[in-house]
Amino acid sequence: MSPETLLYVVIVSVTWLFFLRFRNVRTRQNLMIFASFILYASWGLGFMGLLVCSALINYALAGWLRRDRTPARLWVGIIFNVALLGMFKYLPGIASGLPHTFISKTFIDIALPVGISFWTFQALSYLFDVYREENLDPSFSEFLLYMLFWPTVLSGPICRLSTLLPQFRSSETLSTEDVYRGFDRICIGLVMTALGQILASGIHTGQGLDDAFDKIRFGWSGPDVWCLAIGYGFELFFNFAGYSHIVIGAARLFGIRLEENFSRPYLSQTPSEFWTRWHMSLSFWIRDYLFFPLALVRREKWWRNVALVLSMVLFGIWHKGTMLFVLWGFYQGVLLVLHRQWQGFQRRFESKSPTLIFQFVSWLVTFCLICLGWIFFRSNTLSQAFTLIRAAITPSSYASHVLPSSLYLTVFVCFIGYFATIGAIEIQRRFVGVFTTPIELRFAVYAVAMYVGVLHALQIQPFVYFQF
Repeated sequence: MSPETLLYVVIVSVTWLFFLRFRNVRTRQNLMIFASFILYASWGLGFMGLLVCSALINYALAGWLRRDRTPARLWVGIIFNVALLGMFKYLPGIASGLPHTFISKTFIDIALPVGISFWTFQALSYLFDVYREENLDPSFSEFLLYMLFWPTVLSGPICRLSTLLPQFRSSETLSTEDVYRGFDRICIGLVMTALGQILASGIHTGQGLDDAFDKIRFGWSGPDVWCLAIGYGFELFFNFAGYSHIVIGAARLFGIRLEENFSRPYLSQTPSEFWTRWHMSLSFWIRDYLFFPLALVRREKWWRNVALVLSMVLFGIWHKGTMLFVLWGFYQGVLLVLHRQWQGFQRRFESKSPTLIFQFVSWLVTFCLICLGWIFFRSNTLSQAFTLIRAAITPSSYASHVLPSSLYLTVFVCFIGYFATIGAIEIQRRFVGVFTTPIELRFAVYAVAMYVGVLHALQIQPFVYFQF
């Protein structure tokens, strides 16, 4: 187990035991702030200083904005946060393309603070909500806890103060349900992240998705591309959704209920539905604070489509400021616009298709298109991305394959396992009903999940969204 993982386990466990003992709201808040300080500082004291400075400035900006809610004051807050994010996230990449001087080398060497994209968006959402005259009156310590809260500070979910503040102020005794549900979610997350690691590394050394993308230079066939696209889609899902389960479960142990971040996204029947199920906290942030304001600039329908594509392009740039992510965002935006056009066509002609067949075809098309888009998200270069896309749309390339059979088998098992698990859960809910898990079985499941998690932690790579 890595030192960072061990530190998290120890600090969270000790904090939780003290949290159970105290009912005073201020004491509980201070406990969570102290734990958050230690855990985030373990990634670097400089990162901690930057986060605290950002919290101080944003808290002051919100107070200034509350006194006079004008667009000019709001824009000051937006510019500050975007400039801060851009300096650390995008300036090194820009500087690397400039002539090598002392100044450009200084910018290239700037380290990206872990989680800066997430806590910067949380700060912005607070400013937007103050501008909209939401009734938010946090003390500075409460706002600092909101920015620093250890389950969410590294990679989300992106939370809103209006949701967390009442929970930070609660003095209720933790319920048994909170504890059980918290451990349940943590165990699910441990197993999912382990599956993501298996897809990345392969069941045999050198036969995972990472090596397929990073070491194979040419010769991909159509089946290879779909194996990579679907496999990486599930790797990303297991990794990120698993991480979300862990942090949502960890927060639940303290009686804090975070917003869900994933809701069976690969069951979506349209691209629009997919983006209400995938990375929901960020999707809804983009919708509420970017797309809606952009769409209201003009009333024409064509402008709403432009705003939609532009929002998704900025969504891509939020991940990383490269042309691959610009293309990924543009691709997703075009899918959303095409879906809107299809909806308009259906309404105009009142077309009615056989429900079951139509739903299956709609799901299949959506699943394939979304997965194909992951090629832009994961490829190392533009040339690699377009080579893979070209192979996927070339019929003659489907006669062979270069990827190892073990990778095909791993992706297939994960694909079948995902849908089989969902199906089993639905059957249990519909025909068996909700039943109480025996305490012995529950603890056995916990033990197995923790064992899998420890084995996984011994070889785990940095969580993919830490780079964003």
